Amino acid sequence: MRVLITYASAGAGHFKAAEAIYDYLNKRCGDIDIKLVDILDKTNPFFKFTYTFGYWLLVSRAPIAWRIAYWFTELKALRFFTGRAARIMNRINSRKFIRFLIQYNPDFIISTHFLSSEISCLVKRARKIKSELVTVITDFAVHPFWVSTGTDKYIVATAITKNQLVKHGVEENIIIDSGIPVHPKFLQQLERKELCRKLGISENKFTVLIATGSFGIGPIEEIIKSLYQEVQILVVCANNKKLYKKLKASAYPDVWVFGFVDNMQELMSVSELIITKPGGLTISEILIRELVPLFVWAIPGQEAGNVEVLKQYAIGLSLKSTSQIKKKVLEFKNNPNQASIIKNNIKKIKKVNCLEEICNVICQSSSGPAC
Repeated sequence: MRVLITYASAGAGHFKAAEAIYDYLNKRCGDIDIKLVDILDKTNPFFKFTYTFGYWLLVSRAPIAWRIAYWFTELKALRFFTGRAARIMNRINSRKFIRFLIQYNPDFIISTHFLSSEISCLVKRARKIKSELVTVITDFAVHPFWVSTGTDKYIVATAITKNQLVKHGVEENIIIDSGIPVHPKFLQQLERKELCRKLGISENKFTVLIATGSFGIGPIEEIIKSLYQEVQILVVCANNKKLYKKLKASAYPDVWVFGFVDNMQELMSVSELIITKPGGLTISEILIRELVPLFVWAIPGQEAGNVEVLKQYAIGLSLKSTSQIKKKVLEFKNNPNQASIIKNNIKKIKKVNCLEEICNVICQSSSGPAC
């Protein structure tokens, strides 16, 4: 049996979800042929460059332009034209991926990006492959581009996400409300005292984690300056090397600076609160670790939509200024009951069996392995 797990490297979340599925299936079903493929590696170089760099440029330097583009492609009145134009462009530039799909001819395709879902459905409708397609929606809100005729199953984050998908015309019986897949390491039980000792931080201080995505976006140093005398801070700069060097050189007391990390589950486990961007995968990790989130600098469109969904569950606050952030952090520090209320709300919607649900979809298929 052949399983293709495919994503697009435009934003880290799509890869992280695909990687989690890949690692889990390799461990659980080691006797099947599994490939992990970035669809953009199988498009022409110019398309890949504009898709990845263009995304970074818009969300980090021109968010208003990104919001306009998102709004135009989301608007129902224009959907026929915007959707058709996008499909034509994607098809022309994805010929290498189309040839790969036909040659590999997987029994299952698990897609964590709408581009790979769209192209897979295109090849299915042309009867070039007979693969079953599982689309994993990696946001809490649904953009119409996620909907592709020929998808066999949708994996979604919450009941609200499921209802949005139904409103886009998807049959309810092919939607599984099992959460967004996160790496199994986030499910591990971790001892805070031991982790604090390992990280070299105080276990007795109120700890705030700042992590604003792979770009390290936002006035992070301003936030640190306003808070470092009040709380212990862990800040993840990720790929923002300039910020990392600057914070290291500043050597603020009780501020621990990290670059790109692979132990985010540990940093979350020692923290009471996280200041972060509301990306779908980040939110899912937060829910698993039951960490109180404060959302900042949401990308217009998908991240703003994520915030709106979580508001309906009374989880997360969207803050815009450093003064607002400081005020809210100190409220949580001085009033632990506020955090308890949010954590109880998180318990009601967090889902820990997403990877198992995806595995079961494959195993329960007539062509699936015996799991």
